[in-house]
Amino acid sequence: MAPSQRSFEPARIIIVMGVSSSGKSTVGAALGRALHAPFLDGDKYHPEANVEKMRAGIPLTDEDRWPWLEALAAALKEAADGKKGIAVGACSALRRSYRDFITEQAGEPVLFVYLKGSREVISERMAKRSHEYMPTSLLDSQFATLEEPDPASENVQIVPVTDPVNRIVTTVTSTLTHLKSFKRWQ
Repeated sequence: MAPSQRSFEPARIIIVMGVSSSGKSTVGAALGRALHAPFLDGDKYHPEANVEKMRAGIPLTDEDRWPWLEALAAALKEAADGKKGIAVGACSALRRSYRDFITEQAGEPVLFVYLKGSREVISERMAKRSHEYMPTSLLDSQFATLEEPDPASENVQIVPVTDPVNRIVTTVTSTLTHLKSFKRWQ
């Protein structure tokens, strides 16, 4: 599976997205380091009620997600408005309506980097890790909720989860030529 090769709408906010255990936090943190930009992990913006639901193995509803997405979008916008001029986040962003909402709340284009992987690969990864509140029993609900981004109509770059982190970072940063105008990342 080759990464998507297209032009992206210039964006100062980059969100690494995908289902649980796809590597969002790991890739997002590495991308933030490569860009010398702040990295915001979406998990830290969940209200406690969401965390408790997930810890109990109860999938989140849209109503649970809206306040979380709003808080994360506001934090990313604030971070991008800071001295670095760029911000990187990690967020599942499973539905198109969530991605549209984040972009609307940010008030500017957002580039979504979709870590695409099969249920089998993600399931293997999930079984090997320990997460504070995301049990493996919720993986099916993650895939059921997922609306894969459409490169023809969304500002998205698709990369395979099976690529090494450094290759994903290189793939993404090589397409972000517009960020050189910020002179903070070169």
